[in-house]
Amino acid sequence: MPVPSLPSFAITWPNRQTVDEAVRRWAAELVRKHPVPRILAIGYFGSYARGDWGFGSDVDLLVIVEDDPTPFIERAVRYQTLSLPVPADLFVYTRDEWQAIQEQPSGRHIAREVVWVWPAGNGGSIQTSPAT
Repeated sequence: MPVPSLPSFAITWPNRQTVDEAVRRWAAELVRKHPVPRILAIGYFGSYARGDWGFGSDVDLLVIVEDDPTPFIERAVRYQTLSLPVPADLFVYTRDEWQAIQEQPSGRHIAREVVWVWPAGNGGSIQTSPAT
């Protein structure tokens, strides 16, 4: 006698292209909503940047701002990431902090793998002197 099969389902997780597109939309909205402190660059790093993401991976976001007297641990709270298709870890650094971090091995590693999404064509170049 045939046995009825149980319904099956597949669990999927957003791919790199989906996450990249979502991060780019998020970045454009972030810049529109939060012009001060002036945002200099936005990117992502980690498994989605390297292409080795998997089920349950989050996206590691990097926001570089001109200056911000708010303590580092409190900065990310002002930026919502709920519109992204995966969980996010958000790191908000001032220009000076970002430059200092790149002098450490972990900072150099992040700088090498980050995919900059804003401004378009940035390539990770952060001006070292205030914009005129």
